[in-house]
Amino acid sequence: MRVYENGMSGIPHQNSMIPGTGERQTGFDELLQEKAKVGLNFSKHAAKRLGERGISVDNQLMSDLEHAVEGARKKGAKDVAIIGAQGVFIVNVPNNMVVTTMGQQDMKERVFTNIDSAVLL
Repeated sequence: MRVYENGMSGIPHQNSMIPGTGERQTGFDELLQEKAKVGLNFSKHAAKRLGERGISVDNQLMSDLEHAVEGARKKGAKDVAIIGAQGVFIVNVPNNMVVTTMGQQDMKERVFTNIDSAVLL
């Protein structure tokens, strides 16, 4: 039998147990948070910029970016500039979304707006 929170169907109660196992059932909010933390996505704009600027994202860079985003998330960042040898990646932390990228040659102005944090790789 599933226990539902506030009588709303489809939302399991967070403290419900899986019968016969003694394990706690995972709530929707927890599942959503876990899924949100899995992988970093690139917006169409960012993917286009990667191609235009000749920036290749290998497994190591992706791992570094994900680690930087998690560090920024722990500090409460919302929009972060991740600065590394390959260039700059502007990431919306709550959505795990790279919104744009810049190569080293594009950073001549050295001004970034609409960010609240920066992470150096």
